[in-house]
Amino acid sequence: MENKIILSADSTCDLGEELIARYNVVIVPLHIVLNDKSYDDLVNITPDEIYKNFNETGKLPKTSAVNCQEYMDKFKPYIDEGYDVIHINIGGALSTSYNQCCMAARELGHIYPIDSRNLSTASGLLVIEAAERIKAGMNAEQIAKEVQDLTGKSHGSFVVDKLTYLRAGGRCSSLAAMGANLLNIKPRIDVNNSDGSMSVGKKYRGKLIKVLETYVNEQFALYDNISRNRVFITHSGVDKETIDFVYDLINSKDYFKEIFITRAGCTISSHCGPGTLGVLFMTE
Repeated sequence: MENKIILSADSTCDLGEELIARYNVVIVPLHIVLNDKSYDDLVNITPDEIYKNFNETGKLPKTSAVNCQEYMDKFKPYIDEGYDVIHINIGGALSTSYNQCCMAARELGHIYPIDSRNLSTASGLLVIEAAERIKAGMNAEQIAKEVQDLTGKSHGSFVVDKLTYLRAGGRCSSLAAMGANLLNIKPRIDVNNSDGSMSVGKKYRGKLIKVLETYVNEQFALYDNISRNRVFITHSGVDKETIDFVYDLINSKDYFKEIFITRAGCTISSHCGPGTLGVLFMTE
Protein backbone atom coordinates (compact mmCIF):
# COMPACT_ATOMS: atom_id res chain seq x y z
CA MET A 1 0.00 0.00 0.00
CA GLU A 2 1.35 3.42 -0.96
CA ASN A 3 2.26 5.71 1.92
CA LYS A 4 0.09 8.81 2.00
CA ILE A 5 2.40 11.64 3.00
CA ILE A 6 2.14 15.40 2.70
CA LEU A 7 5.45 17.29 2.65
CA SER A 8 5.25 20.75 4.19
CA ALA A 9 7.66 23.52 5.18
CA ASP A 10 7.73 26.98 6.69
CA SER A 11 7.93 29.76 4.10
CA THR A 12 11.48 30.43 5.29
CA CYS A 13 12.74 27.43 3.29
CA ASP A 14 13.08 29.91 0.36
CA LEU A 15 12.81 27.21 -2.29
CA GLY A 16 11.02 29.33 -4.88
CA GLU A 17 7.95 28.46 -6.92
CA GLU A 18 9.67 26.09 -9.35
CA LEU A 19 11.13 23.79 -6.70
CA ILE A 20 8.03 23.98 -4.51
CA ALA A 21 6.07 22.67 -7.49
CA ARG A 22 8.70 20.08 -8.43
CA TYR A 23 8.72 18.55 -4.95
CA ASN A 24 5.02 19.15 -4.22
CA VAL A 25 5.64 21.10 -1.00
CA VAL A 26 2.87 22.70 1.04
CA ILE A 27 4.14 26.05 2.32
CA VAL A 28 3.06 27.50 5.67
CA PRO A 29 3.81 31.24 5.73
CA LEU A 30 5.28 33.05 8.70
CA HIS A 31 3.81 36.47 9.45
CA ILE A 32 5.10 39.94 8.65
CA VAL A 33 3.67 42.79 10.73
CA LEU A 34 4.11 46.11 8.93
CA ASN A 35 2.43 49.40 9.81
CA ASP A 36 0.14 47.60 12.27
CA LYS A 37 -1.10 45.18 9.62
CA SER A 38 -0.28 41.48 9.49
CA TYR A 39 0.74 39.87 6.21
CA ASP A 40 1.66 36.33 5.19
CA ASP A 41 5.21 35.89 3.95
CA LEU A 42 5.25 36.00 0.12
CA VAL A 43 1.45 35.59 -0.04
CA ASN A 44 0.38 39.21 0.15
CA ILE A 45 3.68 41.01 0.71
CA THR A 46 7.09 40.91 -1.00
CA PRO A 47 10.62 41.81 0.12
CA ASP A 48 10.67 44.74 -2.29
CA GLU A 49 7.59 46.19 -0.60
CA ILE A 50 9.38 45.92 2.73
CA TYR A 51 12.43 47.69 1.29
CA LYS A 52 10.25 50.44 -0.19
CA ASN A 53 8.54 51.01 3.17
CA PHE A 54 11.89 51.13 4.96
CA ASN A 55 13.29 53.65 2.49
CA GLU A 56 10.24 55.85 3.00
CA THR A 57 9.72 55.51 6.76
CA GLY A 58 12.93 54.03 8.24
CA LYS A 59 10.79 51.35 9.89
CA LEU A 60 11.24 47.61 9.62
CA PRO A 61 8.43 45.09 10.03
CA LYS A 62 8.29 42.57 12.83
CA THR A 63 8.14 38.89 12.02
CA SER A 64 6.07 36.38 13.93
CA ALA A 65 5.85 32.61 14.04
CA VAL A 66 3.05 30.35 12.89
CA ASN A 67 0.99 29.39 15.92
CA CYS A 68 -0.30 25.98 16.96
CA GLN A 69 -3.86 26.60 15.80
CA GLU A 70 -2.68 27.71 12.38
CA TYR A 71 -0.68 24.51 11.95
CA MET A 72 -3.66 22.48 13.07
CA ASP A 73 -5.98 24.27 10.66
CA LYS A 74 -3.51 23.72 7.84
CA PHE A 75 -2.83 20.04 8.47
CA LYS A 76 -6.12 18.64 9.80
CA PRO A 77 -7.81 18.35 6.37
CA TYR A 78 -4.91 16.20 5.15
CA ILE A 79 -4.93 14.07 8.30
CA ASP A 80 -8.68 13.56 7.98
CA GLU A 81 -8.03 12.16 4.50
CA GLY A 82 -5.55 9.65 5.89
CA TYR A 83 -2.27 11.48 5.28
CA ASP A 84 0.74 11.83 7.52
CA VAL A 85 2.39 15.25 7.43
CA ILE A 86 6.14 15.82 7.46
CA HIS A 87 6.89 19.46 8.21
CA ILE A 88 10.32 21.13 8.09
CA ASN A 89 10.55 24.16 10.37
CA ILE A 90 12.89 27.11 10.50
CA GLY A 91 15.41 26.43 13.28
CA GLY A 92 13.91 26.27 16.75
CA ALA A 93 16.59 28.62 18.05
CA LEU A 94 15.45 31.27 15.57
CA SER A 95 11.67 31.06 15.87
CA THR A 96 8.97 29.49 18.04
CA SER A 97 7.39 27.94 14.93
CA TYR A 98 8.97 24.54 15.64
CA ASN A 99 7.61 24.43 19.19
CA GLN A 100 4.18 25.49 17.94
CA CYS A 101 4.27 22.74 15.30
CA CYS A 102 5.21 20.19 17.96
CA MET A 103 2.18 21.29 19.98
CA ALA A 104 -0.03 20.73 16.93
CA ALA A 105 1.54 17.29 16.45
CA ARG A 106 0.74 16.32 20.03
CA GLU A 107 -2.82 17.51 19.58
CA LEU A 108 -3.60 15.88 16.23
CA GLY A 109 -1.05 13.12 15.74
CA HIS A 110 0.21 12.15 12.28
CA ILE A 111 2.38 15.30 12.13
CA TYR A 112 6.16 14.90 12.13
CA PRO A 113 7.90 18.25 12.78
CA ILE A 114 11.59 18.54 11.91
CA ASP A 115 13.73 21.24 13.50
CA SER A 116 15.99 22.19 10.59
CA ARG A 117 18.36 24.00 13.00
CA ASN A 118 18.85 26.37 10.12
CA LEU A 119 17.09 28.83 7.86
CA SER A 120 16.50 29.69 4.22
CA THR A 121 17.63 27.08 1.70
CA ALA A 122 19.76 25.28 4.28
CA SER A 123 16.29 24.23 5.49
CA GLY A 124 15.20 23.85 1.88
CA LEU A 125 17.91 21.27 1.30
CA LEU A 126 16.30 19.17 4.01
CA VAL A 127 12.91 19.57 2.36
CA ILE A 128 14.37 18.05 -0.79
CA GLU A 129 15.93 15.21 1.21
CA ALA A 130 12.49 14.45 2.64
CA ALA A 131 10.89 14.60 -0.81
CA GLU A 132 13.35 12.08 -2.20
CA ARG A 133 12.58 9.68 0.64
CA ILE A 134 8.86 10.05 0.10
CA LYS A 135 9.40 9.17 -3.56
CA ALA A 136 11.43 6.13 -2.48
CA GLY A 137 8.42 4.85 -0.50
CA MET A 138 9.68 5.30 3.06
CA ASN A 139 7.16 5.89 5.84
CA ALA A 140 6.75 9.26 7.53
CA GLU A 141 8.28 8.32 10.87
CA GLN A 142 11.42 6.91 9.27
CA ILE A 143 11.77 9.91 6.95
CA ALA A 144 11.42 12.36 9.82
CA LYS A 145 14.10 10.57 11.82
CA GLU A 146 16.55 10.39 8.92
CA VAL A 147 16.06 14.01 7.89
CA GLN A 148 16.35 15.24 11.47
CA ASP A 149 19.67 13.38 11.65
CA LEU A 150 20.83 15.22 8.50
CA THR A 151 20.53 18.70 10.00
CA GLY A 152 24.19 18.74 11.01
CA LYS A 153 25.15 18.24 7.36
CA SER A 154 23.25 21.21 5.95
CA HIS A 155 25.39 24.34 5.90
CA GLY A 156 24.04 27.88 5.85
CA SER A 157 25.91 31.17 5.74
CA PHE A 158 25.46 34.59 4.15
CA VAL A 159 27.51 37.66 3.36
CA VAL A 160 25.78 40.92 4.23
CA ASP A 161 26.59 43.90 2.02
CA LYS A 162 25.37 46.68 4.33
CA LEU A 163 24.54 46.60 8.04
CA THR A 164 21.70 49.11 7.70
CA TYR A 165 18.92 46.60 8.34
CA LEU A 166 20.78 44.80 11.11
CA ARG A 167 21.24 48.15 12.83
CA ALA A 168 17.59 49.15 12.35
CA GLY A 169 16.52 45.79 13.78
CA GLY A 170 18.71 46.24 16.86
CA ARG A 171 21.17 43.53 15.90
CA CYS A 172 24.19 45.83 15.84
CA SER A 173 24.91 49.30 17.13
CA SER A 174 24.63 52.43 15.02
CA LEU A 175 28.33 53.07 15.58
CA ALA A 176 29.32 49.57 14.45
CA ALA A 177 27.09 49.82 11.38
CA MET A 178 28.47 53.23 10.45
CA GLY A 179 32.05 52.05 10.86
CA ALA A 180 31.45 48.90 8.84
CA ASN A 181 29.81 50.82 6.01
CA LEU A 182 32.54 53.48 5.95
CA LEU A 183 35.26 50.82 5.89
CA ASN A 184 33.33 48.71 3.37
CA ILE A 185 33.26 45.75 5.77
CA LYS A 186 30.92 42.89 4.86
CA PRO A 187 30.39 40.32 7.62
CA ARG A 188 29.63 36.67 7.08
CA ILE A 189 26.71 35.40 9.14
CA ASP A 190 27.04 31.71 10.03
CA VAL A 191 24.38 29.33 11.28
CA ASN A 192 25.57 26.69 13.72
CA ASN A 193 23.78 23.59 12.47
CA SER A 194 24.23 21.77 15.76
CA ASP A 195 21.90 24.12 17.63
CA GLY A 196 20.61 26.61 15.06
CA SER A 197 22.26 29.66 16.63
CA MET A 198 23.66 32.47 14.47
CA SER A 199 26.95 34.29 14.83
CA VAL A 200 29.18 36.69 12.95
CA GLY A 201 32.01 34.86 11.22
CA LYS A 202 34.70 36.40 9.09
CA LYS A 203 34.54 40.12 8.29
CA TYR A 204 35.48 40.77 4.68
CA ARG A 205 36.44 44.11 3.19
CA GLY A 206 36.05 45.39 -0.34
CA LYS A 207 33.61 45.35 -3.23
CA LEU A 208 30.81 42.80 -2.85
CA ILE A 209 31.67 40.85 -5.98
CA LYS A 210 35.29 40.31 -4.88
CA VAL A 211 34.21 39.49 -1.33
CA LEU A 212 31.81 36.87 -2.67
CA GLU A 213 34.59 35.26 -4.72
CA THR A 214 36.68 34.84 -1.58
CA TYR A 215 33.67 33.70 0.46
CA VAL A 216 32.63 31.01 -2.03
CA ASN A 217 36.14 29.63 -2.36
CA GLU A 218 36.57 29.55 1.42
CA GLN A 219 33.25 27.83 2.05
CA PHE A 220 34.02 25.00 -0.34
CA ALA A 221 37.56 24.64 1.00
CA LEU A 222 36.19 23.97 4.49
CA TYR A 223 34.97 20.47 3.59
CA ASP A 224 36.37 17.50 1.72
CA ASN A 225 33.03 15.66 1.68
CA ILE A 226 30.64 18.08 -0.02
CA SER A 227 27.52 16.42 -1.40
CA ARG A 228 27.59 16.77 -5.16
CA ASN A 229 23.82 16.69 -5.61
CA ARG A 230 22.97 20.39 -5.36
CA VAL A 231 23.91 23.82 -4.11
CA PHE A 232 21.82 26.94 -3.58
CA ILE A 233 22.73 30.53 -4.31
CA THR A 234 20.16 32.41 -2.26
CA HIS A 235 20.00 36.18 -2.12
CA SER A 236 17.83 38.94 -0.73
CA GLY A 237 17.95 41.15 -3.82
CA VAL A 238 21.31 41.26 -5.57
CA ASP A 239 22.05 42.53 -9.09
CA LYS A 240 22.10 39.98 -11.92
CA GLU A 241 25.77 40.59 -12.73
CA THR A 242 26.82 39.55 -9.23
CA ILE A 243 24.52 36.54 -9.17
CA ASP A 244 25.80 35.41 -12.59
CA PHE A 245 29.38 35.83 -11.37
CA VAL A 246 28.75 33.60 -8.35
CA TYR A 247 26.92 31.04 -10.51
CA ASP A 248 29.76 30.90 -13.05
CA LEU A 249 32.32 30.59 -10.25
CA ILE A 250 30.51 27.63 -8.71
CA ASN A 251 29.81 26.06 -12.09
CA SER A 252 33.50 26.27 -13.02
CA LYS A 253 34.37 24.03 -10.09
CA ASP A 254 32.27 21.22 -11.58
CA TYR A 255 31.17 20.11 -8.11
CA PHE A 256 27.39 19.95 -8.34
CA LYS A 257 24.77 18.25 -10.45
CA GLU A 258 22.39 21.15 -9.92
CA ILE A 259 22.92 24.80 -9.02
CA PHE A 260 19.77 26.60 -7.91
CA ILE A 261 19.29 30.34 -7.60
CA THR A 262 16.50 31.48 -5.28
CA ARG A 263 15.49 34.71 -3.66
CA ALA A 264 14.90 34.87 0.08
CA GLY A 265 11.40 35.62 1.29
CA CYS A 266 10.19 38.42 3.52
CA THR A 267 11.14 36.85 6.84
CA ILE A 268 14.82 36.52 5.98
CA SER A 269 15.01 39.71 3.90
CA SER A 270 13.48 41.94 6.57
CA HIS A 271 16.38 41.11 8.90
CA CYS A 272 19.31 41.41 6.49
CA GLY A 273 18.09 43.82 3.83
CA PRO A 274 19.03 43.84 0.13
CA GLY A 275 22.51 42.88 -1.04
CA THR A 276 22.84 39.70 1.04
CA LEU A 277 23.91 36.45 -0.62
CA GLY A 278 24.78 32.96 0.58
CA VAL A 279 25.85 29.61 -0.81
CA LEU A 280 24.13 26.72 0.94
CA PHE A 281 24.95 23.05 0.50
CA MET A 282 25.20 19.70 2.25
CA THR A 283 28.06 17.43 3.18
CA GLU A 284 28.01 13.64 3.13
